[in-house]
Amino acid sequence: MAGAPAFRVPDSAAVEAALRSAAEAEIMPRYRQLSAADIAEKSGPHDLVTVADRGAEAHLARSLTALLPGSVVVGEESVHADPSVYEALDGDAPVWIVDPVDGTRVFVAGEPGFCTLVALARYGEVLASWTYAPATGRMAVALRGRGARLDGEVLRPGPPEPGRRLRVAMSHPDHTSKEQKRALSGLAGSGAELRGSGSAGLDYLAVATGGLDAVAYNWEYAWDHAAGLLLVTEAGGAHLTLSGAPYRITGGNALPFTAARTEATARHVRRILLGG
Repeated sequence: MAGAPAFRVPDSAAVEAALRSAAEAEIMPRYRQLSAADIAEKSGPHDLVTVADRGAEAHLARSLTALLPGSVVVGEESVHADPSVYEALDGDAPVWIVDPVDGTRVFVAGEPGFCTLVALARYGEVLASWTYAPATGRMAVALRGRGARLDGEVLRPGPPEPGRRLRVAMSHPDHTSKEQKRALSGLAGSGAELRGSGSAGLDYLAVATGGLDAVAYNWEYAWDHAAGLLLVTEAGGAHLTLSGAPYRITGGNALPFTAARTEATARHVRRILLGG
């Protein structure tokens, strides 16, 4: 925003340490150790929360706001408790967007495909992001205008191999509106290799490393997407909603939307979604 006071993004190493600390204290001690009493449903049986989710978000809220005084946290669990917290994305304060355990169902199942997501945003623009997979120790960092790295290595996957079927992770069609289901069904008819999404954060990481070509999602909660979208774009990719505009963390997006390893791939997937 023009005229907005400048502020410095905290040192990435300090944020990475905060993520590792939260995982070490709250997540990994409960990995494959959850009891039935440690797990609850939110909106339904496919929307779970555990003591690890709540503990890790509280841990990160303390450490991240200490790194950047005056900042606020918009986290998945805090918004579930009080939906008005989400409005901070439109406010003046820097916002830490937190998904403490992205892929909770995977975590509950005792599988390693979950991660912790943190993004720092202001005035609707994501400035930095961190994707940490504690079960494997991988840490991906993206800084706006400064690129994306995985464990210190620059990410730049380039375009998909010519002639190969696109590999796309997507929302399950059963959890969409009729119009969104029609759009997503176009991907199945396009010959793409499709897989369901267990962790959006790790799917975005797969796009940024070239393990996937694109994702297509029909929900827009910022904690699922902010970190990964910056990671993909800083690795050379792009994201588009059905309207042709980029995804906005503040909401109101034309869904479904796609993110892909190149802008040309994103445009191609959007055309398929429009014709579904």
